[in-house]
Amino acid sequence: MTRNDVQLGVVGLGNIGHYHADRLTELGANLVGGMDIDSDARADFSEKFDVPTFEDHAELFEQVDAVVVTTPNKFHEQYAVDALEADIDVLLEKPLADTVESAERIVAAAREADSFCMVGFHSRYHHQAEIIKDQQTTGQFGDVTHVEANYVRRRGIPGRGSWFTAENVAGGGSLIDIGVHAIDLALHFLDYPEVVEVSGTARSEFGTNEDYAYVDMWGDDQGADHFDVDDSATALIRCAGGQTISLEVAWATNRPPTQEFFVRGTEAGARFDKSSGDLELYEAGQGGAHHLSTTEVETRSHDPHRQEQVAFLEAVASGQPPERNTVDEALTVQRVIEAIYRSGETGRAVRLDEEVESDADAPVAND
Repeated sequence: MTRNDVQLGVVGLGNIGHYHADRLTELGANLVGGMDIDSDARADFSEKFDVPTFEDHAELFEQVDAVVVTTPNKFHEQYAVDALEADIDVLLEKPLADTVESAERIVAAAREADSFCMVGFHSRYHHQAEIIKDQQTTGQFGDVTHVEANYVRRRGIPGRGSWFTAENVAGGGSLIDIGVHAIDLALHFLDYPEVVEVSGTARSEFGTNEDYAYVDMWGDDQGADHFDVDDSATALIRCAGGQTISLEVAWATNRPPTQEFFVRGTEAGARFDKSSGDLELYEAGQGGAHHLSTTEVETRSHDPHRQEQVAFLEAVASGQPPERNTVDEALTVQRVIEAIYRSGETGRAVRLDEEVESDADAPVAND
């Protein structure tokens, strides 16, 4: 089987579903259907992509080898688990789920299934991120000890009243929406070490304000009464071996926007700006004279979403689960997110290594 032979469906036919379907059809993927509970969404998708659509995901699952799940976070578990139990491969949009408990059930299903679940952390597929990872893997940075991870918008709250701003559907706000990308990419640059402690806080300072001033907003603004999640978060993440991550996330804040990542190693470092594509490498030496070197790296522009989809389709076609963007990595991100929320609520750091050990020691219930 080649990647263009894969019978592919999309679950969740809103904007994100269309975004994936557009790129999949550009790739020549064999898109055979879609599923959504909303009749208007089904009609729009069917007309645009000329494929049948279904209200019941079981009908779609009869037609496909693999699915892309782009529903609101609360429903990830239902569709991902059902697909895995039907031996259907899954590309699941981030985050893994709306809660750690739901995420754990997806992971359990993936471990039992003959199919696989890949999670949509597309930031890893930026060429600049690939170059940084190569530098880290080959030892050019020495020991990477710290990553500064930023995903900050000055004014970028999604439409208040959309599912993104409803805690009971999304599971959180800016942290679980865009913070997941920053956390995942930072952990990726560190080779996903064990996270031992998280200290942080999440704030709601702008979305709850009737006087929230903005220029653009995705979706309609139904006002402050339709916002009950965080709009920014700050955290320090400590990993086994002493590695650390400093995290700044915001949908809205009074500072310039940034998507910069700084990777700091004992031999060299790097700055990657996701918004501009800039990549710089930093080194120092004594050859000839003590000196500091800053190297600007140029690479080809490309669409990381598209590259992620290529990796997914090739894994489906080959029958070999991908080695990156795994559910286990996504579960680590989910636990970090929950720990940041809990740390903010309690005012104390949260130990994750003790909780993971406790979970591993817990008895397994028999049916």
